[in-house]
Amino acid sequence: MKIKLIQPRMSLRPMDSKFKRVMSPSVALLVLAALTPGEHQVELADENAKKLNLHDQPDLVGITVNVDTSKRAYEIAAHYRAKGIPVILGGIHVSANPEEALQFADAVCIGEAETLWATILADAEKGRLKKQYYHSHPTDLGITPVPKWEILNQANYLYTNTVLTSRGCPFRCEFCYNSCDYVHKLFRNKPIENVIREIENLSTKQVMFIDDNFIGNVAWTREFVREIKPLGLKWHAAVSANLVNYPQLIQEMRASGCQSLFIGFETINQASIQGVNKSQNNVIRYEELISLLHQNDIMVNASLVFGFDEHRPEVFKDTLEWLVKNKIETMTAHILTPYPGTQLYRKFVEQNRIIDFDTTHYNTSHVVFRPQNMTAEELYQGYLTIYKEFYSFQNIIRRIPDSSKQRIPYLLFNLCYRKFGKVVSRIMPLSWMNRLGKMVRHFSYGID
Repeated sequence: MKIKLIQPRMSLRPMDSKFKRVMSPSVALLVLAALTPGEHQVELADENAKKLNLHDQPDLVGITVNVDTSKRAYEIAAHYRAKGIPVILGGIHVSANPEEALQFADAVCIGEAETLWATILADAEKGRLKKQYYHSHPTDLGITPVPKWEILNQANYLYTNTVLTSRGCPFRCEFCYNSCDYVHKLFRNKPIENVIREIENLSTKQVMFIDDNFIGNVAWTREFVREIKPLGLKWHAAVSANLVNYPQLIQEMRASGCQSLFIGFETINQASIQGVNKSQNNVIRYEELISLLHQNDIMVNASLVFGFDEHRPEVFKDTLEWLVKNKIETMTAHILTPYPGTQLYRKFVEQNRIIDFDTTHYNTSHVVFRPQNMTAEELYQGYLTIYKEFYSFQNIIRRIPDSSKQRIPYLLFNLCYRKFGKVVSRIMPLSWMNRLGKMVRHFSYGID
């Protein structure tokens, strides 16, 4: 069969440039390509990197779906189904909302596909696709193959050095997809030797680990960073704020090549943390964690969410002052977004607080619910303002790292990617983007 795997075009937030769309390809689709038996022909079509060819005639179309790409995904599915081509939908939004997705597809894949893909292909070949495919047990990640990077034109992307070492998160924050019913509650890591083989397959010393939580199993992480130390890597990852409890691990992470960490601080309001079941965060110890990381020459990308019920308009001013005081190298802000299928979404629906059901707006840059202690406009304008102020020339200078070796990557990110990213991306041909990515990787800084 000719199998076409599609990643629909993502929506952009106000501060995003087109760099965001071509940051990296879907690892999930690359894994599906690797799982596909050799007698089939696989094409990966990423609408973010290249205009989608809709005049072809594949035998099966598979589309990965996020909430903000769901509308476009359903349009693409309708196009192929009108030509009599079966379509299967998967991905995080479909897994969380399978009944919705089934209205637009011949079949849906709920959750992990490793043990399902061969069956799906066999059923499609016989013209007998089932409506739903779901594996009731957590997948043994030892069977997950190395992603099939060779089917891509890697020059179309800034980053093709991403590695996933685990699935899930040990915590159940109510605004996160890990609170959905379909999610297997068992946090799992790949075997260390498999991850090292995957890294070696990339042929690079610069690696971005894209786990939901790289320290979901601290014992595994500690062993892993010791094993990769001889490889001479420079790497980046996302971790939870309870990393503060493991100062020796921070030292070992730095010794193995850690350059920067994306951390879900979410808010500097402890009541908000408790209100969304984020038990792993302790606001009182945030500054201790930042200090530990800076002492170990590890830069910080602070992920923050605005719009919790305890937030009032002054939260933006207070948070900006905190970020600048602690010399946070970069910040990724989000408007609280109740993703369909999560505990937060169910709660807001019950409270009649959802005011916008347009899924293209569910990219954390729109106010889609009724805030408790500020107006929707105050929340939106505060979100825009904190980005503008955080990346002002004055605050970029005030936040310059104390470590001299961090200053070049810091300035590259703050100026070329954030402050002037839209201008740079407009004047830079797509073929040069990969070169820029290599330059940024050389200076070892993580991008979101």
